[in-house]
Amino acid sequence: MLESVKISRRQSEIRQNLAELVGKETTNEAELRSMETLDTEYRNNEVRYRAALVSEDTERREAGAELETREGRQFADLVGAFEVRQVVAALDHGHQISGQTAEVIQEMRAQGAYTGMPIPLEALEVRNTVSGDLVEPKQTRGIFDRLFPTSVASRLGVSSVNIDHGTVEYPIATQGAVAGWAASEGADVTGPTAFQTTEATLSPDHTLGARMAVSRKSLKQVGGGLETAIRRDMAAAIGAELDRAILVGSGASGQPTGIVTAALNTGTWADYWSTVKAEIVEFMDANAISDPGQVRMAMTPAMWSALDDAVWDAGSGITEWDRLARHIGAGNIARATQLTAGTAVLTVTAGGLAPAYLGMWGGVDLIRDPYSDAASGGLRLTGLLTVDLAVPRQEQVRVLEPGS
Repeated sequence: MLESVKISRRQSEIRQNLAELVGKETTNEAELRSMETLDTEYRNNEVRYRAALVSEDTERREAGAELETREGRQFADLVGAFEVRQVVAALDHGHQISGQTAEVIQEMRAQGAYTGMPIPLEALEVRNTVSGDLVEPKQTRGIFDRLFPTSVASRLGVSSVNIDHGTVEYPIATQGAVAGWAASEGADVTGPTAFQTTEATLSPDHTLGARMAVSRKSLKQVGGGLETAIRRDMAAAIGAELDRAILVGSGASGQPTGIVTAALNTGTWADYWSTVKAEIVEFMDANAISDPGQVRMAMTPAMWSALDDAVWDAGSGITEWDRLARHIGAGNIARATQLTAGTAVLTVTAGGLAPAYLGMWGGVDLIRDPYSDAASGGLRLTGLLTVDLAVPRQEQVRVLEPGS
């Protein structure tokens, strides 16, 4: 119990005792001494009460700050201990999920609607895990992962937004203040213009699915290694398809409209630095950037190879790629196999606004199908993820396409 509460209760008792003593018509010496003692204690308690409030106010502030961050840290710790293996076992033969994995699933169900078993996206990250208490009659080496490209979308500055439910709008200023000079003394400066905005909306309109069939042998043989294998494979499959859709999604057949598909500012590609420089100048003229190093770029491996072979200065050995990398920065240029031949995309972050936003609703909804492979004792898993992509400002995206 807080010290201030204890003092407050004691003060109430003293007031009650004093009221009883004062209410008497006659008082003896013992009662007078008692009133003096209670009065002295009451005045001393007033000082103690104020001191306790000051001390406890600091404690409350510290506790409040701790409470503000504790929930996020605790959930992150739970997700860090999430075991995909338990989910697979539960879908396969009804294993009872326990521990931190069960807590994460309960929390996700409380915040969103899932047909199957919810899995947080963070749980699909590659981890170094050690499975103990397992009897291994035969050594089974780790599963070799399939090859997937690293995320090009993140290299281009695409921002990810996690949404519980509903839609999210990003208001974007399209018209505002205008600066101007007064023509003469006493004259008005340039007249005001209306502040106007448009909205870029993320809606839960697109569902991405990753499917896999887990054989009975895999379930029985691999043990703890199955968890990391499934996590890596599903994460890689989802990541690779998201990357492709973000760049060149058609906008049809359930796909979102990709950055390149939606681009309005296009030019013609040629194997020269001057081709890219012209697009960078357009960014600068639109006040999107002030330096070429602020540009992020993606091109196909073949385009990189052509630039590296195109010698600009035979005497020095400087190539067109050297000129491009010197101005933009090699670290800002990604090689993307998802792009079509002869296509490059340039993006910038302007005014704190990313060139594109990827909305993701919750985590992966993992659904089992124990019937399709029932004859062989296998299990089919489907992971569903709802996403949407928005490109707020076309001025932040430029695309170079193959020449005719």
